[in-house]
Amino acid sequence: MNRISLATIAALVLAGFVGGGLYLFQMGPGEDRFAQCRSGRIGGDPAQLGGPFTLIDETGATVTDLDVITGPTLIYFGYSFCPDVCPLDNARNAEAVHLLDARGYQVLPVFISIDPGRDTPELLAEFTGYMHPRMLGLTGTAEQVRAASRAYRTFYSVQDTSDPYYLIDHSTFTYLAFPGLGVVEVFGRDMTPEEMADRVACFADSF
Repeated sequence: MNRISLATIAALVLAGFVGGGLYLFQMGPGEDRFAQCRSGRIGGDPAQLGGPFTLIDETGATVTDLDVITGPTLIYFGYSFCPDVCPLDNARNAEAVHLLDARGYQVLPVFISIDPGRDTPELLAEFTGYMHPRMLGLTGTAEQVRAASRAYRTFYSVQDTSDPYYLIDHSTFTYLAFPGLGVVEVFGRDMTPEEMADRVACFADSF
């Protein structure tokens, strides 16, 4: 099975988790404070995604989700050796945050590595430094990374670790999370920086 087909399967698997109708994330019965912000591109209940995690930041310090998600937060799972998708997606996220910065919104872009064997804190600091001065890179032990991935229902599969240049098939969604609420929206790869900035601003205004 080639890399493209595996990536397609990954997308379908995650769509099965988050798909299936209208959003159910609510303030109370029949009320959704974020209804006007949703595009309807990805259905399901984002409140079922995300959860506690313990990881290691770019300085080598242990952090939890409570330390990281202190305001509007964009979370992406990938790896720094990724030849194409991860740099493009994170550059898009970074550009959206730059646009939000100019509009007075303070949003934290987060990059969680699914490649703890190669992505050291130092490497992540270099990778995120190219993207945005506030982008935070997180890694951890293999089990810590698996636990975070399971919480967000992401998919990843290492192709061949015997090759030092191995690739990893993985899902490519970006999650918008708020403190106390967790994930409130999921963005696909087709979202432009401008669209993402507008949508995040709408969620932030409604928070």
